[in-house]
Amino acid sequence: MTLLSDAQITEQLAALPSWHRVGEEIRAEFRGDDFVAAMAFVDAVATRAEAAGHHPDIDIRYNTVRFALSSHSEGGLTGKDFALAARIDGAAAATAMAPSPTG
Repeated sequence: MTLLSDAQITEQLAALPSWHRVGEEIRAEFRGDDFVAAMAFVDAVATRAEAAGHHPDIDIRYNTVRFALSSHSEGGLTGKDFALAARIDGAAAATAMAPSPTG
């Protein structure tokens, strides 16, 4: 994969309002009703991530799940990160997890 330019990253983020850039990664946070909902969401993301061959950093805190994406092998952000971010957004919608405005 090829690293994306700052302009390409900005363009990709415009299509993914739940996500924001922090250095060389993109991050998002989602909240559900409880721990069981958060774990079901993580399970749905794990299936999508494995199918994509790209894996997020995940932090679970009771009903809140935080993700960070970066193509570590490339040293920054690639199209794989944004494709997986879109899949994570789809998993959030499918499991009733809401994006957190503080993500």
